[in-house]
Amino acid sequence: MREIRSAALIVNAQSRRGRKLFKHACRRLRDLPFKVSPHAVKNPAHLDRTVRQALEAKPDLVILGGGDGTISGLVDLLVGHDVVLGVLPLGTANSFARTLGLPLDIDGAIDVLASGVPQRIDLGMIDRDYFANCAAIGISPQIAETVPHRLKKVAGRVGYLGWAAYQLGRFRPFTLFVDDGSGEKELRVVEVRISNGPYHGGTWLVDEASVTSGLIVVQAVRGHYKRRLVTNWAWSFLGRPERHHDTVSFTGTSIRVRTDPPLPISIDGEVLAHTPVTAHVAPGVIEVMVPRAAG
Repeated sequence: MREIRSAALIVNAQSRRGRKLFKHACRRLRDLPFKVSPHAVKNPAHLDRTVRQALEAKPDLVILGGGDGTISGLVDLLVGHDVVLGVLPLGTANSFARTLGLPLDIDGAIDVLASGVPQRIDLGMIDRDYFANCAAIGISPQIAETVPHRLKKVAGRVGYLGWAAYQLGRFRPFTLFVDDGSGEKELRVVEVRISNGPYHGGTWLVDEASVTSGLIVVQAVRGHYKRRLVTNWAWSFLGRPERHHDTVSFTGTSIRVRTDPPLPISIDGEVLAHTPVTAHVAPGVIEVMVPRAAG
């Protein structure tokens, strides 16, 4: 197992808990058996530059603190570097942290940095853009484009779900065309999830997806009426098997996706693409620190 001798901490201080917990994290990180160089970034536009500068010092571990959007937006910069990713889950849903089996409290996550093991995992790709966990077409991009930042920051998942309910009234089903290599299929759908991991919005939704499978999953929630989406989310939130009744999944290493009409795609909570796209998997492209029991 590789030895961790140095680390860099980059925290999105504009994320829900980033600013509040940065100082606490720094105090706890002093107990680690290696030196950590901390960076609190208040302007998200400076995150890329900060990570690039941190990588110039060639640390063994880069710890990213923030939500799913922060992790997914920065993970591209780590690909190709001999560095392990550490995660401090400071966001609203923390789907990527859940997928890795990380504790969602800051002390527990830091304990994993001290006692965990590096594990090589896959990343998803939308065209040439890497992402960590899940991309979505449908209501999720509509929410991501419109949710007030203060509501998400102050009210967390409860506020996010409330805004989702409000936006649902303006949402319309759409037509999906998907080709996994066996010919194009046409479906009338209310949501599409392009998944590298099983969690979306902090809820387990895609059983077939795994960060170690070497495959990407496109899951469609079928239906002509938006109440199908409400039912699917409700069963998923309750952990009931009925959530599968309205879904169909396509699995492969490369899957072509288009919609009618063309629609935006949220990638781990940030709207960064529009259909049509090709979803890929990048197998074993990065190492991440996970709890020892999962290694």
